[in-house]
Amino acid sequence: MTEHGATKILHVLRNNFSIPQWADAPKDVFQVLIMTVLSQATADRNMERAFRGLSKRFPITPKSLADARVEEIEVAIRVAGLYRNKSKVIKEVSRLILEKFGGSLDFIYSLPFEESRKTLISLPGVGPKTADVVLLFCAGKPTLPVDTHVNRVSKRLRLVSPNADYEGVRGALQSVYSPKDYLPVHLLLISLGRRYCKARNPLCKPCPVNTLCPSRQVEK
Repeated sequence: MTEHGATKILHVLRNNFSIPQWADAPKDVFQVLIMTVLSQATADRNMERAFRGLSKRFPITPKSLADARVEEIEVAIRVAGLYRNKSKVIKEVSRLILEKFGGSLDFIYSLPFEESRKTLISLPGVGPKTADVVLLFCAGKPTLPVDTHVNRVSKRLRLVSPNADYEGVRGALQSVYSPKDYLPVHLLLISLGRRYCKARNPLCKPCPVNTLCPSRQVEK
């Protein structure tokens, strides 16, 4: 899709969805990292419940979670799904952040973007999406995270190739949008995916961008 078409889509989305107030608020880098790990392969409400459960049992710091027993973390985050694996990841990533970075992830503010991203991805349980979420939301770095909604919606809108992998989707979206718009694009595509462009039975008729979508289903 051309930049003009992408800009029209963004304009419509801005007029139909709002950006959450928390999006621009200062954030604790380690807490965002833990929340993103918890969000993997589960619904947002489950992630939020798991994070609240974890917060009630432990301070969300590398030292506290590195010292915690895996079994205690499991109990706290069970609702998040894949809790056994996530518990091991949380404990191990906390330990490594203590050992390698003195308990702080503030390097994301000072290191060049690619170096910050590579360093984050080297941590256990931290893939490209998790790294991109931390870098964009905490440090305002020029990257556009691709979750399942962003992936599905951007392909249906033909903003990206239907066969693109994670880096292909990220690169294509970043090529048609300005870095200042990466955060709103990420959030607005998620909103569209949740409300209208669902994985199954998309609600094409009331969708605000249906006239711009080549994948829309036309009712007979």
